[in-house]
Amino acid sequence: MSYRIIIEDQAYSEMDEAYQWMAQYSPETAMLWYFDITAKIESLKKFPLRCSLAPENQFFPHEIRQLLVGKYRILFTVRDEFVHVLHVRHEARDVVHPEDQPEDEED
Repeated sequence: MSYRIIIEDQAYSEMDEAYQWMAQYSPETAMLWYFDITAKIESLKKFPLRCSLAPENQFFPHEIRQLLVGKYRILFTVRDEFVHVLHVRHEARDVVHPEDQPEDEED
C-alpha cells in the first residue's frame, strides 16, 4: 500500500524556519538539509508504521509517530491511507502538548 502525504501548515512553517536559520550560516547546508528532510518525508509513503511512537504519543488521542533525521524529528500520524506530517522539530525542542497545537490539528 502506498500512503498519501499531507504536510500540515505548521510543519511547513517549521521547515521554513529551520531552513532560514541554517541558510544564514551556510546556504549549501540548508539546501542539502531541505532536500534530505523532504526525501525522508516522501519515504513515509511506504511503511510509515515502521517508525517508533513519539514521546508526544502519550498526550494525544491518536498515534503520533516520529522519523528521526539527523537532529530533527518528523512528527506524523497515519489515518486511513494518509500520512499527516504535523511537525518538523529540532531534537532540542520540548515535546508537543495538545495545548500547543492549533485547534484544527488536535485530532
